Amino acid sequence: MDNFGLMQGNELFQKSYFKAHEKELISLAKKGQHPKALYIGCSDSRVVPDLMTSSTPGDLFVVRNIGNFVAPYKPDEDFHSTASAIEYAVSVLKVKNIIVCGHTHCGAIAALHNKSCANDPELIHTKTWLTLGEGAKSQALLALGLKADKEVLYRLTEKLSVISQLENLLTYPSVSKRVDSGEIVIHGWVYDIESGEIEYYNPENSQFESLSSLREE
Repeated sequence: MDNFGLMQGNELFQKSYFKAHEKELISLAKKGQHPKALYIGCSDSRVVPDLMTSSTPGDLFVVRNIGNFVAPYKPDEDFHSTASAIEYAVSVLKVKNIIVCGHTHCGAIAALHNKSCANDPELIHTKTWLTLGEGAKSQALLALGLKADKEVLYRLTEKLSVISQLENLLTYPSVSKRVDSGEIVIHGWVYDIESGEIEYYNPENSQFESLSSLREE
């Protein structure tokens, strides 16, 4: 879609969705946001959180980055956009849920294994950022072996990375304190871009299960 297409899209949005929901959107503008959850997901253009959860404006406070990674808490670092968003969502917006959502066919996970960013000088920041997935990569290789089918290895790494990012999330004092007190619940999801299904991480059995199974309970 070129810029002209995006302009037409905005015109359509104003005439259709905005007009139909004008009262709610103006209320959000005047009264501020009170999102239900902080959503940390991948920047991948095929993964659209509002679309895949049928959420509306004001429901989700969204952070997207390469690989849906969460860097560990390091207050001595000067610039860290994901950390800032976590702090704001937890301490200012008082969200009750934090979702870390990975997805299948993730380019960041594939890059961990095929090392496509390793020697490209134009991807120096990406190379450093991808180190946040090295733990998951190592665990997947240990579980499946060096000769494992590539796609099977990638799918496992995607899931293990979500678990790893949840662990990193708990290094933030403001998060761990609220998780311990029951004020916040953290969730690990993996979105299947081929089926639209979401699996969630169940810490009780250390398995990923269909999100739809929760509605059946």
